[in-house]
Amino acid sequence: MITKESLITDLHKIRAKAPLVHNITNYVVMNNTANALLAIGASPVMAHAVGEVKDMVKLASSLVINIGTLSPAWIEAMIIAGKAANKRNIPVVFDPVGAGATPYRTHTARQMMKECLLAVIRGNASEIMALAGSKPSTKGVDSIAASHEAVDTAVMLAKKTGAVVVVSGSVDYIVSQQSIIKVKNGSPMMAMVTGMGCTATALVGAFVAVNSDYFHASAHAMTVTGIAGEIAAENAAGPGSMQIHFLDALYNLKDEEIVSHFNIE
Repeated sequence: MITKESLITDLHKIRAKAPLVHNITNYVVMNNTANALLAIGASPVMAHAVGEVKDMVKLASSLVINIGTLSPAWIEAMIIAGKAANKRNIPVVFDPVGAGATPYRTHTARQMMKECLLAVIRGNASEIMALAGSKPSTKGVDSIAASHEAVDTAVMLAKKTGAVVVVSGSVDYIVSQQSIIKVKNGSPMMAMVTGMGCTATALVGAFVAVNSDYFHASAHAMTVTGIAGEIAAENAAGPGSMQIHFLDALYNLKDEEIVSHFNIE
């Protein structure tokens, strides 16, 4: 069961253990996601060279793969790293950025699902629908569909892959083969900051590094992301200062703030 106490326990574990989260992610968000992981207490590394990813995975507690800025060499590195993580039972978190926007992205995302065992898949509604084979409406890497529209698809995808599927939006849905959780935390201003979804994926990487129940870990990560977004929005004048306040909120997040903001159904 997801509780305030279980979330607080995981957050304390991250801060105590500082797990290494290996990210193969995109140019747009590297700085954002690395800073978010540091702020919450994890240790980020951004390594995507084909020649080193297998060795870096050996050191990590989780692997986050994000296809935001694709190239053939990066795709090769992602698959090598994913397979290396699978061999060592290191959880792989996958963000299929822009799946459905172009055939190349969609093919790459499906290739990752085929070749690597994924612990968690986190995407917006359009991306999740595209992974499952439908043709959703997208605007670049942004979803036109609302998160609730992809819930049935997420259930099918969870059953097909064995992964926990997270559909993010104004309400986040965490979906396993048996259960669905709604996370209602967050702020509309978060959508005005680039890479906020990618940051949520990276934070999922931190939580699965300390909790082998990936369903619970994913719900904890999305709740913390949403709570930090709410706190940040209360103090921000706009998207620019929102980024700064979001990092500060993660870093300073207190048990009592989790208790007062916790909004899971």
